[in-house]
Amino acid sequence: MTTYSFLAPIAPHRPEQLLPYAALAQWSDAHRMWQGQAVVNDPFQDFTHAAACGFRVPTGTGVTLMPLRHPYQAAIQAHSLAVASGHPVVAGFGPGSAAFQHSVLGAPYRSQLGAVREYVTVMRALLEEGEVDHLGEYFTCRSQFAVLPRPPVEIGLGVLRPRMARLAGEIADAAITWLTPASYVRDVVVPALAEGAEATGRPAPRTVVIVPLALAAADRDPVELAALSNTSHTMLPHYADMLRRSGIETSTENPHGNAEALLTGRAFLYGDEAELAARLAEFAAAGADEIVLNVTGVHMRYGERASLRELEVLLGAIAQ
Repeated sequence: MTTYSFLAPIAPHRPEQLLPYAALAQWSDAHRMWQGQAVVNDPFQDFTHAAACGFRVPTGTGVTLMPLRHPYQAAIQAHSLAVASGHPVVAGFGPGSAAFQHSVLGAPYRSQLGAVREYVTVMRALLEEGEVDHLGEYFTCRSQFAVLPRPPVEIGLGVLRPRMARLAGEIADAAITWLTPASYVRDVVVPALAEGAEATGRPAPRTVVIVPLALAAADRDPVELAALSNTSHTMLPHYADMLRRSGIETSTENPHGNAEALLTGRAFLYGDEAELAARLAEFAAAGADEIVLNVTGVHMRYGERASLRELEVLLGAIAQ
């Protein structure tokens, strides 16, 4: 059965800014609250702050960037959040863009897949076995980690293209997509996950899709909302390649055209409650195990009260 969650549509400058969304996650039918990578506050710390304030809910990071933390520190943060919240955690990671890797590390990873494989290897050994002895090209960790009672921690990988999806099928607990149309999830992501899982004789990881969307209204411009939500992503080479594979052409010279293309290609969803529920059902039919509602465009244009109301209405419409 497909579950429905939501992404907190804010990169908080102060952890208390997350609390209204944590409250929504606690009293609504949402399965989990997610955050993406923030540029000021750390999502693991934000979630822990919410738990300390009494909002103890399942959480997920979709996705935090590997160059910012060693996998040992990632294991500590995921473990700590699970203990603090008392609920399962999806610790989702991705390598980020080559430009970001260069800005933080001095050079991009020679092999994106190789770096990801090492990262997950270290994290999983620490979290599940309590020790690791790994000397790799990208990460080295020879240490122990106390195996203590805690809610489950799933290791997730950000997945856009077939090779990363196959790797996620081999090593991850969850594959997390962003801006991927339902047809692409069905035809590319899910088969590649199954291929990777079959190659290693393990079950396929859960498929989590983060879907940008907005409810239609007379005073709203869907192109504006799509642009506010996703212009920065369409400018990155790995997103542009994924969108091209899904039949959506983008250009670094035409952000407005990119937003229009996202709408036409159903990478960004816009419509009334019934229309959005039907479009989201297409993701479930495509193989999504968890659908994450992303109303960032609404939040950026209309603010917190509008985005909270939007999520409340959407979660209620889906539940009917």
